[in-house]
Amino acid sequence: MNTSSMLTLDLVRDAAGQISGIAHRTPVMTSRILDELCQARVFLKCENFQRIGAFKFRGAYNVISRLGVEELRRGVAAYSSGNHAQAVALAASMVGTSATILMPEDAPEMKIAATRGYGAEVEFYDRYTGDRVALGNALAEKRGLTIVPPYEHYGIMAGQGTAALELLEETGELDEILVPIGGGGLMAGSATAGKGLYPDIRMIGVEPEAGDDTKRSLEAGERVQIAVPRTIADGQGAEIPGEMTFGVNRRLVDAVALVTDAEIREAMIFAFDRLKIVLEPSGATALAAVMFRKGVEPGKRVGVILSGGNVGLQRFRDLTAPKATP
Repeated sequence: MNTSSMLTLDLVRDAAGQISGIAHRTPVMTSRILDELCQARVFLKCENFQRIGAFKFRGAYNVISRLGVEELRRGVAAYSSGNHAQAVALAASMVGTSATILMPEDAPEMKIAATRGYGAEVEFYDRYTGDRVALGNALAEKRGLTIVPPYEHYGIMAGQGTAALELLEETGELDEILVPIGGGGLMAGSATAGKGLYPDIRMIGVEPEAGDDTKRSLEAGERVQIAVPRTIADGQGAEIPGEMTFGVNRRLVDAVALVTDAEIREAMIFAFDRLKIVLEPSGATALAAVMFRKGVEPGKRVGVILSGGNVGLQRFRDLTAPKATP
């Protein structure tokens, strides 16, 4: 694996080779109704159809599949609100090693069950009082496990960037790509691929209004920490951008759009009713930005990464049900 201290297009291409035939090459969808709604030509990269239901498998497998014999013998550890947890659990099982995952106590039950279903041991912490990085690192050190971070690793970022690489290989040049931002790994990889292939492409991050740490950080020119976000987009609940991811994104991201929880719900409903696909809240934020014309210019060719679809039936119903009238 390329051990460069920089994230490069070559590193993303190397990751694409590593995961080829293992990760799904997810479909790119279009919608005439969506195009008319936002007055642009929109291409949707459907990572909800990826293994474990989200883009996270790309980075996890890229890193775990390259570990040495001794590291695989000891096992791996990760901390995650859900999708990275599942990705690490599945990737670990596929290469024949064990996984221990630290998850918040209020993680969606579906994601907890799926992580265990892939064979991982799950430990819990309180996301509002505990430091998951410190707790995860302590757990790994105590048990002699190799930490697979959710985004602070160039191999993870490169793996996530293969989603945008595939999108551009299928669509050709785009004017802009909208990418959900949590810790920043998907955007860092996507922006590296996008700008590497087409330097003039605009990379637009999308965050929930309550979790605007990256937007604030880019405006300040340094990482800004916020209170733990309270938003339905649980996969975008970072309090502060990653140090490594921010180093990439401050160079390559052109703007960040913010969407409300209500707009995210509308995007989930649109995806279900019109596109016949299921998106989790975090997976729908970039679609919400397009639908409500945030960061999208009329007449442009626009890529959108739908980052995941891991939402249980009851939670989906609760989030999308019409509000009762008095």
